[in-house]
Amino acid sequence: MIRGIQLSTVAIGLLLSVGPRIAHADPPTEGDYYRMIAFDIPPYISLEAGGLELMPDGKLAISTRRGDIYLIDKPFADPPVDVRWTQYASGLHEVLGIHAVGDWLYATQRCELTRLKDINRNGRADLFETVNDDWEITGDYHEYAFGSPPDKEGNIWVVLCLTGSFDSNAPYRGWCVRITPDGKLLPTCSGIRSPGGIGMNKVGDMFYTDNQGPWNGTSSLKHLKPGSFQGHPGGNRWYELTGGVIGQPPTEPQSGSRMMVEAKKIPELEPPAVYFPYQKMGQSASGIACDTTGGKFGPFEDQLFVGDQTHSTVMRVFLEQINGHYQGVCFPFRSGFGSGTLSLKMTDNGMFVGGTNRGWGSRGNKPYSLDRLVWTGEVPFEVHEMRAKLDGFELTFTHEVDPKSAADVASYELQTYAYIYQASYGSPEVDHTNPTITRVVAAPDNRSIRLFVDGLQEGHVHELHMTGVRSAAGLPLLHDVGYYTLNYIPGE
Repeated sequence: MIRGIQLSTVAIGLLLSVGPRIAHADPPTEGDYYRMIAFDIPPYISLEAGGLELMPDGKLAISTRRGDIYLIDKPFADPPVDVRWTQYASGLHEVLGIHAVGDWLYATQRCELTRLKDINRNGRADLFETVNDDWEITGDYHEYAFGSPPDKEGNIWVVLCLTGSFDSNAPYRGWCVRITPDGKLLPTCSGIRSPGGIGMNKVGDMFYTDNQGPWNGTSSLKHLKPGSFQGHPGGNRWYELTGGVIGQPPTEPQSGSRMMVEAKKIPELEPPAVYFPYQKMGQSASGIACDTTGGKFGPFEDQLFVGDQTHSTVMRVFLEQINGHYQGVCFPFRSGFGSGTLSLKMTDNGMFVGGTNRGWGSRGNKPYSLDRLVWTGEVPFEVHEMRAKLDGFELTFTHEVDPKSAADVASYELQTYAYIYQASYGSPEVDHTNPTITRVVAAPDNRSIRLFVDGLQEGHVHELHMTGVRSAAGLPLLHDVGYYTLNYIPGE
């Protein structure tokens, strides 16, 4: 339809075993471990970075919400002085995803997937081809389209925002579709509301972020399992266009229920892998990047990083699979970006973060920004992984813990809550409980602990505070709270 270096297990273990080498007069801050390098954006460019990509020649391509694509010739300069900005393309429609495939740059516009090429090698695209435009738009402000990197079959996944918060007034609005290398559209998932980003984990499974609103109690990270229903029924009318290739429309969920109650009744309903508690972790989840750098970005290899546009932050997510479904925990990671975090791009020399606040307020007070986050080589004292168990949780750490504080029940505080699964906008935290941590056992190597818990709650976020835990060197955790979405309890 087209028209016109990986570290070994031993090496990673050595990395995580390194203790703090910097003496800090006060408890260290995020900037001691992950340094932020801000780019000066020329005054004639309204950047509003919707997509980021490293080109084959080493330049950084940046697409904007205003329909431009720029190239930076020295993206890894430190400091980024004498950086040359070149306009590669213009006149596009809110590009929220760019990905290089050979000589082509694929751009996900609001209205279509396009590919661009610089034929005469003068630094500007001069060939534009429509790859697919089988979805439609009405002109509504909310009809965003976010495009993924190509998957292992070469397909680009596109998540399509509804028309406004409630409706789907154009074909495939409220869907995820895949565009094959030859330009064919494959309907993939229904139930999308308002995506903020899309990306893959280490094994190539695709995820997107959806934002608080109707049928979404708070923002979340969701697994785009082909054939699944992601929770918002507004776009289910378009099953009539699929020819039955992904089955029939799912049963309508009951408004006012709970996600896991409905998931047990609706086989196609895929519960969110991770909820981002409203205000506590942010308000508008956005771009996704997986650390596949082999340890060049620190100790969190294979974990996901997720932006939040309103709070101008990047969060960290650890996922596991229970009963064939992804679920996991989110932690704060880095704050202080120049504008509202939207697009993320992981590289072997840091993570690029693009920001915008037009139409969406943000803590970062610039209208737009571009930052590069670089690991300093120092390993922060953090919870590395948090895994669910039948009788509690297992936590691993990036440094050895002080066994006395780590094994003290008083070092922890645990509460749980759920969200109303409803047609009206958002949800407060509901159904609060306070499970009892009965005992804590530190492993002999002091690198992990087992929390034994009486009163785990299926379908609840488990908010764990660890204010009393100290490292063997006496440091507090850099971030002492985690939010685990316990959809399924192992072994039940």
